Amino acid sequence: MIDAFGGTAATAQLCEVRMPSVSEWRRNGIPRARLLFLKLARPDLFASLGAHDNSSSPPIDA
Repeated sequence: MIDAFGGTAATAQLCEVRMPSVSEWRRNGIPRARLLFLKLARPDLFASLGAHDNSSSPPIDA
């Protein structure tokens, strides 16, 4: 997922956090609040991933 946003550095810049935080997301998952932000910031990426989403989270209505 993070790679789809251009990697750790690009995702960190987009979310206005430090790169170690994004690296931690790779291990522990992206926090829900950040995930919601990313879905709003780049809906195009999530549209292409929607068919491959196996998460147990319920859909998010915008």
